[in-house]
Amino acid sequence: MLEQSYYEKVDEIIAVYGAKSSSLIPIIQDIQAEYNYLTPELLTYVADKIGITEAKAYSVATFYENFSFEPKGKYVIKVCDGTACHVRKSIPILERLYSDLGLSKNKVTTDDMMFTIETVSCLGACSLAPALTVNGKVYPSMTPDAASELIRELKGE
Repeated sequence: MLEQSYYEKVDEIIAVYGAKSSSLIPIIQDIQAEYNYLTPELLTYVADKIGITEAKAYSVATFYENFSFEPKGKYVIKVCDGTACHVRKSIPILERLYSDLGLSKNKVTTDDMMFTIETVSCLGACSLAPALTVNGKVYPSMTPDAASELIRELKGE
């Protein structure tokens, strides 16, 4: 069971968009922006508040790749592995990040909830390849060493 403050925050979000079924996507986008993921409890709560079935809420939330049911770290790092980035060696960057943070493709979030590593098909920054983002900020022309330095900066070292 979540703390009451979570439900109060969701009530505030629902008030912004209105308690109607057409508000589902912006409501869950704001919830994910607030907590970095969607908890099953909050998705069920939203469904009830806006008058849709839990199944409908889950079908929407699972349809879009952007929604996550897994907790994410404070810093969400998205490494592009689209064609331009891949050809310009994005995989060694990904491998360095995994190594530096003790992660793998099976364990993508650090135990301290500071970092989450994701791979994406395209960041839309092909001319800046290889690129990655941290919480939406683009870092162009990355190298494994630059990625390690970025992690040290984010850690405050």
